[in-house]
Amino acid sequence: MAIETIKWMKGQVRIIDQRKLPRQLKYIHCKDIRTLWKAIRTLSVRGAPALGVAAAFGVLLGMKSFKGEDRKRFEKQLKSVCDYMATSRPTAVNLFNALHEMKAVVSAHPRASVGELKKALEQKAGEIFATDQRVCRQIGKHGSELIKDRYSVLTVCNAGALATVDYGTALGVLYSAQKDGKRFKVFSCETRPLLQGARLTTWELLREKIDTILICDNMAATLMKQGKIDLVIAGADRIAMNGDTANKIGTYGLAVLAYHHHIPFYIAAPVSTFDRNIQSGAAIPIEERKPNEVTELLGRRTAPSQVKVYNPAFDVTDHQLITAIITEIGIIFPPFEQNIRKKFQMQGY
Repeated sequence: MAIETIKWMKGQVRIIDQRKLPRQLKYIHCKDIRTLWKAIRTLSVRGAPALGVAAAFGVLLGMKSFKGEDRKRFEKQLKSVCDYMATSRPTAVNLFNALHEMKAVVSAHPRASVGELKKALEQKAGEIFATDQRVCRQIGKHGSELIKDRYSVLTVCNAGALATVDYGTALGVLYSAQKDGKRFKVFSCETRPLLQGARLTTWELLREKIDTILICDNMAATLMKQGKIDLVIAGADRIAMNGDTANKIGTYGLAVLAYHHHIPFYIAAPVSTFDRNIQSGAAIPIEERKPNEVTELLGRRTAPSQVKVYNPAFDVTDHQLITAIITEIGIIFPPFEQNIRKKFQMQGY
């Protein structure tokens, strides 16, 4: 993969402006925390793992301007910066986990000077970035064994390099399978209302010369009925400890369809996407976004301006509909409530 979705360089955060794809590959150079916050809010950068890295880099931007050696004042500003970044988007738990790691730097260095704390924060952000690189490739390696030669795979939204640092979760599985010499095709749901599947997933897969077919979201049931889908794989923005999974709106519907047609349905996500404070999907906060994302398509109005709109960005897939969850520490099968905790304990998480 050669897609650098997000990068810290020369005191700035450089991100791909995903709103411009696939027509243009353009970058945004975020020199301050407000610019990055807006980029997250407007989906210039998106995807749970990438949002975690963006949050860590956002802390660096927010603390860059701090002057002096007053540690207590430094800690106060760090908390304020983290609280601000936490308001950018509510559902992806990776963002909050990264902020927690950044705040923990202070308690981990009780005797450090302000200068040393700044260096420690930059080191931690670099670790979060490097961890995502490593973790995604491990997810891909584990998930590749589920992809058989000549399979037809259905996916939704974008859980590829653009949603992470450079490889992807759900699409990382496909990249690994291709590397392993397997031949397969991918059906990409367009993913209304913002077309992340049409604009981003197809762009990625075609760059990697993977056989890709774009479909409208409401075509999935027909393809399954016709026997054209062997496996469904999706990413995740937050996973409860019983296996309930929040992902882009429409994922739940695909899971129900897959269950009805006896098709395996997999989630691919890092351990950092599990929320250990949430027992079930009922407690996962669901972001609601602006009406114009539904009433407009690529800037053109497609519905009456006065119509009411309901626009949840995510839905929750019940764990009973999920065949397995692919993580960097292996594939977790049901019963999830028992096996998630068991897997975490075995791996020291």
